[in-house]
Amino acid sequence: MTDEDDVEFRAELVRLQQEHRDLDAAIAALQLSPARDLLQLQRLKKRKLQLRDRIAFIEDQITPDIIA
Repeated sequence: MTDEDDVEFRAELVRLQQEHRDLDAAIAALQLSPARDLLQLQRLKKRKLQLRDRIAFIEDQITPDIIA
């Protein structure tokens, strides 16, 4: 991986982590709402899981492989 790839991965990681936090807040607010939209809640949770998977992938790409 080149330094340029590393910089791009780190920038995407920061963006995805922020979006994940934002979704967390939106889900919490929606759950507290008396008129919950369960379909919207389900979609937000699904998107949050997709973000978590992408974040894990990027973190794995950034972390160097150490052969013991």
